[in-house]
Amino acid sequence: MEDVAFEGTSGIRSLELAGWRRLTAEMYAKVRELSESDPKLAWQRYRETRSEMFRSHPQSPLAPERKVSFREIEYFPYDPAWRLRVPPALISVESERRVIDVELPEGRLRFRRFATVSVEVSTLTLFSVEGYGGGLFLPFKDRTNGSGTYGGGRYLYDTIKGADLGAGPGSIILDFNFAYNPSCAYSRDWVCPLAPAENSLPFALEAGERAFT
Repeated sequence: MEDVAFEGTSGIRSLELAGWRRLTAEMYAKVRELSESDPKLAWQRYRETRSEMFRSHPQSPLAPERKVSFREIEYFPYDPAWRLRVPPALISVESERRVIDVELPEGRLRFRRFATVSVEVSTLTLFSVEGYGGGLFLPFKDRTNGSGTYGGGRYLYDTIKGADLGAGPGSIILDFNFAYNPSCAYSRDWVCPLAPAENSLPFALEAGERAFT
């Protein structure tokens, strides 16, 4: 196969974005493997890798001037109580499969309510991303938003980017120590779909990424 030349800044950015997504998928693959035996060590490796990507990768959501002083992403201390293996009995598949449309600069993104997952005394909606390839998406809010964490909420699952801790017929793993900020938390140049009101937890969930300052 002949080499393909990508001309102009848009072609270069497309390759950079592909590289960012590949690194993200590889990072989560390593996390899934290691977390089966040592979840905390997997989390530590994840923190190091993600911070390094933010410092050095051209697709980092940080503006170049912010990279100069950036050291690492801040997290709450690891809490094993927030690593949940949710069995099928606590996952309710939505019968209506209602749709939410989100308008982004590049077009409309459609999310279909796929299932609800029990978390403590509340539930979170797990969305299926409509369109080519599909994917599962789980954004959420909690009582730390706007103080300890980003005001718009955080993400836990985005399988389009390979960002998941494990899902299969037997269970789905929700490890909130890996909850992360959307890119718009780091720069106004980014526009992100945020958690809907139905995914607001009625308590402070002190695990995962903190607010970026």
